[in-house]
Amino acid sequence: MIERNDLCWCGSGKKYKKCHLFEDMKKKSSSLENKKRQKMIKTAQEIEGMRRAGAFNGQLMDYIRQFVKEGISTIKIDKLVYEYTLDHGHKPACLGYHGYPKSVCISRNNVVCHGIPSEREILEDGDIVNVDLTTIVDGFYGDSSETFLIGNVSSEVRRLVEVTAQAMIYGIDAVKPGNKLAAVAEAIEPYVKSEGFSVVRQYTGHGIGRKFHEIFTVYHHVDPDEEPIILEPGMTFTVEPMVNMGGYQVVTDRKDGWTVRTKDGSMSAQFEHTVLVTEEGREVLTRTPSQIAQNIRLEFSGKKFK
Repeated sequence: MIERNDLCWCGSGKKYKKCHLFEDMKKKSSSLENKKRQKMIKTAQEIEGMRRAGAFNGQLMDYIRQFVKEGISTIKIDKLVYEYTLDHGHKPACLGYHGYPKSVCISRNNVVCHGIPSEREILEDGDIVNVDLTTIVDGFYGDSSETFLIGNVSSEVRRLVEVTAQAMIYGIDAVKPGNKLAAVAEAIEPYVKSEGFSVVRQYTGHGIGRKFHEIFTVYHHVDPDEEPIILEPGMTFTVEPMVNMGGYQVVTDRKDGWTVRTKDGSMSAQFEHTVLVTEEGREVLTRTPSQIAQNIRLEFSGKKFK
């Protein structure tokens, strides 16, 4: 391997650092970036696999929605998710992932994400609860989440949930070929701030495909140091803002190592879909007919939210 102070390989008689070092470094960097870019783009066959995974994931959310009501335990929801997924020949992606003990993450009230289902945790009137589903279908991952209103939720908390849903829609609407990936955050955070809430910074969206978390990060807060990525057809990733009623800071439970709560104890909500960049714009892979308005329809006690 040629060193900086060796004579250059070109025969110029100059030291490598004075001759071709910089040019070779640029070529190497360009080659690495191209390989990374190629890994972000799905083939037509892979896109069909992602569509199947997304379709089932959305179907699973539609199935579980009817059970997310006052009086049910979070472990019962987990059991229903597990059984429905296996009955259809698929796998719950969360189960065993880095040691996670259950099939679904269920995050209630001030729990931001990664809440572990429990027989002791019963949904009560006035709660909000996020159900985060990830499924593996023929080797491909589908990922979505939804925050549910349980019974008589206060108007302020209801507004938090509605703003979070709208923030996700704004983020998805920013997904277009030729746009920078940072446009997602630029659509989400200013809106959330204008409504008096904050976007969680520690947890983000992610590339997704044959792996749960692939190659790049999808920020929901504006970060000047975000890697400059241009969206291209064939990219698949999640848009999943977590929005807190108070500050954006979070803490992880020291006992279970998973449960993430707001640092100030305020309420938190989240919505998520898996998105494909297309030639014309984007396709929401985890949507179902009951969720469509533009690309998504979300309902709050019979109110269609757009």
